[in-house]
Amino acid sequence: MMEIRDAVQSDAAGIRALLKANHISTIRPEDKPDGFVTTNLTEEQLTALVETPHGVTVAADGDRILAFALANDWSFWKQWPFFVHMIDILPQYSFDGRQLTVQNSYQYGPVCVEKSVRGTGVFQKIFFHSLQAWQDRYPYMVTFINQVNGRSFAVHTRKAGMQECGTFDFNDNHYYLMAISTKAEQPR
Repeated sequence: MMEIRDAVQSDAAGIRALLKANHISTIRPEDKPDGFVTTNLTEEQLTALVETPHGVTVAADGDRILAFALANDWSFWKQWPFFVHMIDILPQYSFDGRQLTVQNSYQYGPVCVEKSVRGTGVFQKIFFHSLQAWQDRYPYMVTFINQVNGRSFAVHTRKAGMQECGTFDFNDNHYYLMAISTKAEQPR
């Protein structure tokens, strides 16, 4: 039976396996339209995320990890040059009429769902579990989506109700900057 919950350290191997199976560096080019993730994590980084309250939400069936969503405040993500860039440009964007800042938002993602359970509602379950877990700390969740990842853009806008706040470029890639209120309810 599938359970949606915060990850524990014993989930780490399953999270890493799912991340690797869906990372842009390991998937076949013909599988790219099915979605991909671009963030890599060391064991130490994953351990730190799991130890962060609500840092990793998983969909688990016993010991098997079917999906995960990562989230943390901006201070965690600044280990990567990409996220330093996002932090630098964040104040250029607004959501709900308010400027986005590191004080009023946190970074979510990547999210990854095993192919066998895509389209079953698992994405929405982990997304909204993670979103609601952070609502006491931040009014907004922010993420990025590579513009060539149409599946991720579609699922985040249609299934989660995220809104595009604008676009940005980094290392010759083009991204959407997305946001949602942490008080948002799952669209029907």
